[in-house]
Amino acid sequence: MALIQGKPAARTLSALCVSLALLAAPAAQAAGDESYWQTVQKNGVLRCGAAVAPPYVMRDPASGEYAGFFADLCREFADALKVKPQFVNTNWDNIVAGLQAGKWDLALALNRTPVRAMAVQFSIPAMEYQVSLVYNQNNRKIGGRMKSVADLDRPDITFAVMSGTVGDKLISAAVQRASIMRLPGSDEARLAVASKRADVLVDASDSNLLFSQAHPDWAVTLNPEPALAKQGVGFGLSRNMPAADVAVVDIFLEEKIATGHVDQLIHKSVDQVLGGMQ
Repeated sequence: MALIQGKPAARTLSALCVSLALLAAPAAQAAGDESYWQTVQKNGVLRCGAAVAPPYVMRDPASGEYAGFFADLCREFADALKVKPQFVNTNWDNIVAGLQAGKWDLALALNRTPVRAMAVQFSIPAMEYQVSLVYNQNNRKIGGRMKSVADLDRPDITFAVMSGTVGDKLISAAVQRASIMRLPGSDEARLAVASKRADVLVDASDSNLLFSQAHPDWAVTLNPEPALAKQGVGFGLSRNMPAADVAVVDIFLEEKIATGHVDQLIHKSVDQVLGGMQ
């Protein structure tokens, strides 16, 4: 009888132990799980997908060495993780697909667009990309400090822009009275302003920054308000990356931006590009 009574008691004790084990399992599993960046630390390498776009990402064709401020940020994030950076050469057609396929941990210098956001995640922007304007500060037609496209939308003003580009579409929609000189390439558009055949150059802000710094004696860059177009440029991250791991990258960038370090890296990269032009 004691044996018969003991069997239910044994079964109850056994079931209780199983229940306690099941309750403890998630906590044990969570404690054993590695974050994405802990896995990177374990592997010892941070893989950065890099498509060339000066001054964001540059590559020496002879040595294969990478430069540019996003390449510098890759190295600094690797240093924060205490791992080695590894640049994986790619192009703009494949940089998102490679990130989706897990070929690299970060995609460098991705414009944050709705289409891309359906495929990958983004860090906070390291910088803002926009369509900007460059004009000659000695141009008497322009005179005082300009703030908006409307300030330049006059019959005596001519905008120079590369035909068919985003800048062409945007400036065409923004001006009513000024003339637009559409040219086959960006070099021709720059030359039109440098030779004073046109008054204002319309191009991407990074290209205009390089152009204006190459001609500091006369070129003035204007980021119009309201903006013609503006997009953040940041790191591309896997769509499956947990929010806590995305936050690690964001916190890293927040500090670099707040201290002015990103601006320093940008200016260094621009100087490198301009040095190569001389």
